[in-house]
Formats: sequence, C-alpha cells, structure tokens
Amino acid sequence: MASLNSRALPAQELLSTLPAAPMLDAATVRAARALARPPVLIVLDDDPTGTQSVSNLPVLTRWDVEDLEWGLRQETGGEPVPALYVLTNTRSLGEAEAATRNTEIATAALQAAENLGVRVGFVSRGDSTLRGHYPLEPDTLAAAITAHGGAPIDGVLIAPGFPDAGRITVNSTHYCVIDGMAIPAAETEFAADATFGYASSHLAQYVQEKSGGRISASDVLAVTLDTIRNGGPEAVAAVLLQASNATPIVIDFVVEEDLRVVALGLLLAQDRGRTFLHRVGPPFVRAIVGQDQAPPLTGTDVYAGLTPSANGGLIVVGSHVGVTTRQLARLKEASPETTTVELDVPSLVTQDGTDHPDRAAHLANAVAAICAALATGNVILQTSRALLTTADAQSSLALSRSVSAAVVTAVQQVLAATAPRFVIAKGGITSSDVAAFGLGIRHAIVRGPMLPGIVSLWEPQDGPATGIPYVVFAGNVGTDDSLAEVAAKLSA
Repeated sequence: MASLNSRALPAQELLSTLPAAPMLDAATVRAARALARPPVLIVLDDDPTGTQSVSNLPVLTRWDVEDLEWGLRQETGGEPVPALYVLTNTRSLGEAEAATRNTEIATAALQAAENLGVRVGFVSRGDSTLRGHYPLEPDTLAAAITAHGGAPIDGVLIAPGFPDAGRITVNSTHYCVIDGMAIPAAETEFAADATFGYASSHLAQYVQEKSGGRISASDVLAVTLDTIRNGGPEAVAAVLLQASNATPIVIDFVVEEDLRVVALGLLLAQDRGRTFLHRVGPPFVRAIVGQDQAPPLTGTDVYAGLTPSANGGLIVVGSHVGVTTRQLARLKEASPETTTVELDVPSLVTQDGTDHPDRAAHLANAVAAICAALATGNVILQTSRALLTTADAQSSLALSRSVSAAVVTAVQQVLAATAPRFVIAKGGITSSDVAAFGLGIRHAIVRGPMLPGIVSLWEPQDGPATGIPYVVFAGNVGTDDSLAEVAAKLSA
C-alpha cells in the first residue's frame, strides 16, 4: 500500500487547522471513575521512564505475587491506588525473554488481584518514539489474561503520544516536535534504532509493518482529533465499541485534555462490557486515572523528611542518543567542577559481546575514582560515547546488556563504599538496571516530575538506597539544558 507518512512541517502549521481543544479537567475524570469503579491498572513499563508523567504511585522492580500484593495495597490520598507500575526492562531483552517476562508478570498480577479481591486491567507502556516489542507485548498479555480465565480482549488502544516531550499524533500520524518542526517519527534518529527500527509514521501502517502484515492497516480503528474534539466521549466510545478480537485502535492526541476525553469514552465502552489493553506512552496513565499534571518538584520537596548525604551526587549516563550527548556536554559546561569518570566500552566488552580480559581492573579503577571524587562534589559516570557496531539486533542487545552490567557493578560497589547525595540515571536501560540491581530497589514510590511533565523522582522503600533520591531520566527527553537543571536542583 502507498505510504501514509507525512512531510515535516512547522508544528504551528500542523496544529492551526485542528478543532479547538476540549475544556476538561482531571477532576471530571476522577469523578467518572469514582462512579464506574474501573479496574486497577497494572502498568508493565518496558523501561522506567514511563513513570515520569505520574505521581504518588507504587513501582516494583520484582514481580512475585507478594510484590504485586504490596503494590495493590498502597493508597494515595486515602484511596487505593488507581495504577501501579512494574518495571519489566523488556526493551533490553530479546523477543523470547520479553514474552516470558510479560507472561510472568501478568500471571502474578492476576493471582495477587484474586488473592485480594481486586479487579485489574493491563497497560503495556512503550516508547513515545515507537521503539520496543510491539505487537509482541500486548499479544502476550492478552494470551496470559485468557489463560487465567479472563475475558478475551476486544481492543488494544495504541497511544504513543507524549506532548510534554514533543511527541504528538495527528490524523493517526505520529510526530516528534523538534525545534518547532513537526517531524514524522519515521524520519527521526529513533526510527533508525539498531534493534527496533521502523519505516512508518502513520500508526495504522506502523501496526501493519510491525505485525509483519498479520494485521492490515485497513483493519486498524482510529480515534481522531475530530472524533475527540467534535464528538466527545460518546463518539470515542462508538469507535471503541467497534473493536473485537484485539483490534488495534490508534489514538490521536496533542494535549492532555484530548486524552481525558478518551478516558471518559473508555469508561463508557467498558461499562458496555468491552475489555481493552493499552500500548501507550508515558502520559496515558496519568490522564486515564484522572491525575492532575503535577508541578515540578523543588529541592525542598525532594529532601523533605530525609537527611541528605554530605557527599556529591552520582550522575550515571548510559544513553547514546543525540539529545543525551548534548545534555551531557551542557552539564559539564555548567558545572566544570564536576568530575567525570568514563567506562571505556572497548575495555569492558569485545565486539562479539564477551567480557574483555581487562574488564574487572577497569571497573575497580573507575569505582575508586568515583568514591574519591564524591567526597568533594558531583560525579558523572558515563560510558564512552562512540557506539560499537554489531552484526544484528540480537548482538546489539547483547552488547548493551554487557555494558549495562558493568555500570551496575560500578554503582553497587560505590554504594557499598559511600552514600551519594542523590543518583540520576540517564537512559532507559541504564535507569532500569541501576534501580533494580545497582541500587537494589525492589519497591519505590514515584513522587513526581523534576521538570514539567518529564523526569521522575523515585523514593526507594527498601534496600541499600533507602533515603537516597533516585531520578529516572529518559535518554530522549528534555532540552539541552535539562540534565544540568536537574543536577543543580538536587545539589542546592
């Protein structure tokens, strides 16, 4: 079929012809949910940056039944939490491992819900720039739900937008807004990802591409901005009610209010007996559960109730996308006193993914340098910026995992020797592994964003990092100054 991708154009031009945005606040969604009593959402987050749009919700890095029960027992504002996050880190895994992990988590969540008498639904949180295991993950969840005796899935909402980070969907085409230009996602650096690359910006065609033609673009339903803004919740519900047998439904949105209309339409469709899964970007859960867009946390907020370490903070940078490289350079310019310790990737891992003979010695030297420098200020732990090329996607993932394992080892050894004032992890795979293994976080509470709508603060609830603020910073979000801004806020 002919490409449906659009050209790059000024964002203002793209948005100027759209119907007026709806006026709908989060309180209206909360009130509708209070009447409908929808299921608690179990959000399987393929890297921890999915939490950056929400606040005061639990996040788990382990998924035994007892862990899910802990999450389901948490409260916010005196009410049971409307959603909880489980960090899967599947974006760093191959397909077979990703499928197994999704099945394990869904099965444990369904058992925990049964034990507690709670109804649950599922969200597969994916990348706002369309990377990740799609359609594998929602397909796997749907199979796990029915295997446990749950109702078959009627539709899968696909809503990758993330307006806070410049990712919007208009007429089913997904754009990244960069320097005022709305660029179709397939024309950005993210589409050239070594593991999850793609060629289609139009989401129906993306579904066809990623499903290998199993799902035709013509069979994909669309909730457009015209439906949302001119038709309202009933019109949205009318589209959703057409779904059966896990029909993909692509969702336009440009502002939070668009998603709130979708939230009300979803409640109507669920009330009429339909069951849905969701494959979404970070802000979807916030809008669907009726959370307000939380203001950025201040330094006072971050350290409330804590006794900060006298040491500097540790800033771990693993992402290699262009925006991270620019942010890292700007951080060093803004804080020239910050020490940088670099893990040289060729000294850690060979081209075929095996450990380099000098790996242990290289790590020991790096850890000693970090511990010494933390006594006087902040330290950047970064991996060398030159990407090693590999033969295929699986080799690329294997190399990434090996490098990430080295970063984890360094963080573990630093934490065993001294307590940083804070830890920032930059990059999805990096922040996942640092949280779960480097810092030993099993349960945490997401307190809110460090910048408007992006970059989340976790408060560890257990393990050696208890009392150390942990900031999850996606590799592909923010301006060139954002990393420096967050580091300055945490250092004040």
